[in-house]
Amino acid sequence: MKDKESIVPTYVITADCPSRSGTVDVVTRFLVEQSCYINEIHSFVDTTENRFFIRVEFRLDSDANFDQTEFSEKFEQRAQQFAMKWQLTPSDYQSKVVIMVSKHDHCLNDLLYRYRTGDLNIQIPAIISNHPDLEELADWHGIPYYHLPITKETKPDQEAKVYQIIQDCNADLVVLARYMQVLSHEMSKKLSGKAINIHHSLLPGFKGARPYYQAYDRGIKLVGATAHYVSDDLDEGPIISQSVDTVDHSYYPQDLAAKGRHIECLTLSRAVRYHIENRIFLHGNKTVVFGK
Repeated sequence: MKDKESIVPTYVITADCPSRSGTVDVVTRFLVEQSCYINEIHSFVDTTENRFFIRVEFRLDSDANFDQTEFSEKFEQRAQQFAMKWQLTPSDYQSKVVIMVSKHDHCLNDLLYRYRTGDLNIQIPAIISNHPDLEELADWHGIPYYHLPITKETKPDQEAKVYQIIQDCNADLVVLARYMQVLSHEMSKKLSGKAINIHHSLLPGFKGARPYYQAYDRGIKLVGATAHYVSDDLDEGPIISQSVDTVDHSYYPQDLAAKGRHIECLTLSRAVRYHIENRIFLHGNKTVVFGK
């Protein structure tokens, strides 16, 4: 196992632009010229929209110091020729993630475990909830817990407090880990592209109360989950990750719910990982995701 001092720093450059000849070359040739070695590369062209997307993880191919400012200034000169929108991020950057939750703790527990073990390279500056139930769990991890009750009448004031906490934390991402409240139009707009939600995906769909009991009564055979960016349309934002597993007649409602919780945890953590590793491009009402 390598010591931290011996690990060569890596960086991620992501870019998108109108599709034309030379879009891959403008990135890869520049990296070679800067004595960089490409560890991982993904690219995609949406031929219907004539849009090009690329993600490259690279490291220095020598012992020279990496001047991020100088690198960015030089690359911008090339990128301008392609009307390219781009971003450069150190691979070891720890995204600041604010988690919102109500009473169901399975997704929160899973994220906290991955945070605690280093599986997710993140900071969690705050956990926000409309219930007090999970404060002890946050305290055990040494994370500030904000209990902000909400009613129909207090919703605007409560969301203003929530958003203030998000700003004060300088959060890069907000994760709704089974936060059982519908965000307002204003809040959804403020968090566009920066908030991920998780919900079950039962096939066929069952809405309303006790969905797993409804599913059981219909003899459901598939249980799944969907992680997506928050949008003004309830549970219809750009999809990041989906998972599904089979069930059969032997699954009672409580078994279906347990299976659903497991899938929700896996699907949400995958979506968070893709976001913090800059593997997602928002592309209209959908996403381009370069998974591992």
